[in-house]
Amino acid sequence: MKIEVLENKESLAIRATDLIAKYAEKAIADSGSFSFAVSGGSTPKRMLELLAVRKDIDWPNVHLFQVDERIAPAGDPQRNLTMLLPLLVKVPLGSFTPMDVEADDLDVATAAYADRLAEVTGKPAVLDLVQLGLGSDGHTASLIPNDPVLEVDDRDVATTGDYQGTRRMTLTWPIIDRAAKQLWLIAGESKKAAVEQFFVDDPAIPASLVTKDRAQVLADEAAAGM
Repeated sequence: MKIEVLENKESLAIRATDLIAKYAEKAIADSGSFSFAVSGGSTPKRMLELLAVRKDIDWPNVHLFQVDERIAPAGDPQRNLTMLLPLLVKVPLGSFTPMDVEADDLDVATAAYADRLAEVTGKPAVLDLVQLGLGSDGHTASLIPNDPVLEVDDRDVATTGDYQGTRRMTLTWPIIDRAAKQLWLIAGESKKAAVEQFFVDDPAIPASLVTKDRAQVLADEAAAGM
């Protein structure tokens, strides 16, 4: 695990976009495409805004996925998709696969999302990059404390129980674990205790399910306790 501490959220977002551009360039040079799954939450919002104006990323060869999504109606301000909209203008039609949380049958929808991941990245599905965050309760993606989703090891996509008022669809820890790289963005003083647990792989927090040997962690000074 590589750790960088940045001064604030803005410097964290700038550094994240620089790294994503580098990862994309290498993946496209090596294989012709770059598969990237992005998380929701407040921390990556600025990163997404900066990505949307970058001109050095070969967007026609980028396949964009969601790490997780709230099961809520289209246009709901809490939907991660709503936050992604500025970036989607850069991604060609068909290169972004949203989580179908409006489906009548969520079991079918999760299976379809897993199939799409495998179609694009191989079987088993191996993403080039997964961008992750860390909640103050130690969750990442929508791998939330004490939820049965933490035990799912035979599917790449699953749904959760109720969490903060909604259920979620999420990538499971095995596909996150298999990714070529994981980029963690952690910001804010409220994350300080969770960061301490994360850095020592405390099994009490869900984020510790993901191995850290291919992880790049960007934390701002507040989260790092500096």
